Amino acid sequence: MNIAEVQNKIVEEFEYLQEWDERYALIIKMGKELPPFPEELKNDKYKLNGCQSQVWINAMLENDKVYFSAESDAMIVKGLIALLLKVYSGRTPVEILSSPPDFLKKIGIDSHLSPTRKNGLSAMLKQIQMFAFAFKTITDKQSK
Repeated sequence: MNIAEVQNKIVEEFEYLQEWDERYALIIKMGKELPPFPEELKNDKYKLNGCQSQVWINAMLENDKVYFSAESDAMIVKGLIALLLKVYSGRTPVEILSSPPDFLKKIGIDSHLSPTRKNGLSAMLKQIQMFAFAFKTITDKQSK
């Protein structure tokens, strides 16, 4: 499945849920399903600035694809991370950089978050894009 298809699948999943309590429950469930984040990476090097909660994020480039891992101490934020990773992890840097997170607006999450959580979501997305940009730069240099 490409990024657009994954985004559409997420939108469909959320469309079935009419109440925001149900949507938040799904977001929290997604966060609980994230693989464990290595304890040794829970330090300032991997900590994301711009979030009210504590958030750690790491990325690795394997076979020209970026794989992310992340963790948060807040359930909603961890679920938001899970949503982003569901879309962007395992993609090439170019795919990540050329695929805006349109699904967030379509599911209405942007209008149901507090300003601080909205800033945190934006910071997480920017970090994912920064990793993708850095890896794209590296792979572009290697291919020359």
